[in-house]
Amino acid sequence: MPATTELSPEILAKYEPVIGLEVHVQLLTATKAFCGCSTRFGSAPNTQVCPVCLGLPGALPVLNRRAVEFATLAAMALHCEINETSIFARKNYFYPDLPKGYQISQFDKPLGEHGWIEVPTPAGTKRIGITRLHMEEDAGKSMHEGFLDSRERTYIDLNRCGTPLIEIVSEPDIRSADEAYEYLTRIKEILLYTAVSDCNMEEGSLRCDANVSVRLKGAPKFGTKAEVKNVNSFRFIRAALEYEIERQIEIVESGGRVVQETRLYNSQEGRTYSMRSKEQAHDYRYFPEPDLPPLVVSNAWREEIRTTMPELPEARRKRMVAEYEITEQDAQVLTGTRAFADQFESAARAAKSPKRVANLVQGELLGRLKAGNLELEQSPISMQGIAEAADLAESGELSSKMLKQLFDRCFETSEDFSVVYEREKPQQISDSGALEKMIDEVITANPKQVEQYRGGKKTVSAFFVGQVMKMSKGQANPALLNELVTKKLDG
Repeated sequence: MPATTELSPEILAKYEPVIGLEVHVQLLTATKAFCGCSTRFGSAPNTQVCPVCLGLPGALPVLNRRAVEFATLAAMALHCEINETSIFARKNYFYPDLPKGYQISQFDKPLGEHGWIEVPTPAGTKRIGITRLHMEEDAGKSMHEGFLDSRERTYIDLNRCGTPLIEIVSEPDIRSADEAYEYLTRIKEILLYTAVSDCNMEEGSLRCDANVSVRLKGAPKFGTKAEVKNVNSFRFIRAALEYEIERQIEIVESGGRVVQETRLYNSQEGRTYSMRSKEQAHDYRYFPEPDLPPLVVSNAWREEIRTTMPELPEARRKRMVAEYEITEQDAQVLTGTRAFADQFESAARAAKSPKRVANLVQGELLGRLKAGNLELEQSPISMQGIAEAADLAESGELSSKMLKQLFDRCFETSEDFSVVYEREKPQQISDSGALEKMIDEVITANPKQVEQYRGGKKTVSAFFVGQVMKMSKGQANPALLNELVTKKLDG
């Protein structure tokens, strides 16, 4: 949805957006950052709290070692420099779901700095800088009821309070809503591969704030930025940025001034709304956390953490293209998740033709899963079944039509390929005499097509192959059939 009026492409082309993203990621630890309370999602409100995460007098925080390992692994995967010594600080502000009146975070000495990731753009691959990756604790959650009537109530659930987070702050290198979408997609993919977070946006495991401004192309200075908060999907983040870019351009074009503020995105209306002014920078009065010593991640500890680094998506795609002779598009699909890539590779290494395995997964398996609204883990056909099917097709024992029928049967009966194949094993016709008899019948019945073929239109041979396939109910050996059809027509 545009701002208030439709801006022409010529006006939009005059301006350049400048976007920076702040991504908050809950780490997949079993307990909180500074106490032993569970981080399990969905428990009854205020049942996973203790004196430490409630900020009661005399309670002291103790740092979760696993949270440090996960944060360090994420920083390494994002090419950050790991600071041997980082400092926890108190970020002071008052909010109903922040019981201590401050948040333990990191300020001028974060865990990781100067990272980057690469994203695809129409002009080629682009590197987007990561300013810093620091550790902090999450706040609680406010829930509002009866917002539009006189019975408005706000409830506080502190279960989330103290959950370990990392905040990933990008450089202002992003120049379009599409680049922002690709950046977030790559960040999420990397975090899922390293298994440091489940990145579930619906449960709040991954949240993003966007800072966006516009300037005339070629201008040396950034424009005034607005912050867009609390957007709960990548698709909506892209839409919110598109709206906000047009809104700011329209203001500048009309002679107005963009106000520095925090804005919220309404996905139903497709527009952003002002939440609060940020004309004056918030003074968080950071100071070092007196109850926590400096965090020291020694070289030996860093190397120990590095040994847990999996092969990351981009490197894996390049290797798979070279090793299995599949396309880059194939590799992109097949590395969608680490588990999916692992399963594909196990099948590819077991089969005679990895390329055929890739084709079956994408052409036959994924379509059926999508149609049935099923996840890969719910597939009745295992990757071992895919490898077996690929080998049967490669050897010519099964035609593509037979494979489709068997796959359909697997999904109907919720049985693996090997079970269905052994029970309903279709007999492929590889008898030359039987095939020649069917070919003769088709040639006799279609003199016009024979004339076209012998007149130079060689592609007509596909018509005869199709007719024989239909006559044989899909059981003719495809390779042998093609050979015999050509031989008969040329004879």
